[in-house]
Amino acid sequence: MVVTGGQRADCTQFTAVLEKIRVPRPGRGRPRKKPDSLAADKAYSNGPCREYLRRRGIQHTIPEKTDSQAARLRKGSRGGRPPGFDEERYKKRNTVERAINRLKQSRAVATRYDKRGYVFLGTATAAALVIWLRT
Repeated sequence: MVVTGGQRADCTQFTAVLEKIRVPRPGRGRPRKKPDSLAADKAYSNGPCREYLRRRGIQHTIPEKTDSQAARLRKGSRGGRPPGFDEERYKKRNTVERAINRLKQSRAVATRYDKRGYVFLGTATAAALVIWLRT
């Protein structure tokens, strides 16, 4: 989890969140830092996010924004080909959305009365642990 101040857009923290990923390997060895794949919503359909994923070689399923699609089509053959999109894989993204909604059922997480970021991060972590222990 990464905590931002106020009304900042989620996509500004895209690289920060992906850089924090550490998947432990069974047995010995350094943890993996690169996910196998990523599914995100249209908010992450901008150029810098897609370029970052391409540079790191991460497969992704992100729908193209309508205005981006229109701009690409206006350019004709110079607009390039549309980004790949797997509809069946994108449908599975709802599990993450449901998890976020369960986090927001905790009043302290939904309203964020905490003034300090580290206190709110602790609150969100505690709420996530409660959800994890109940399942």
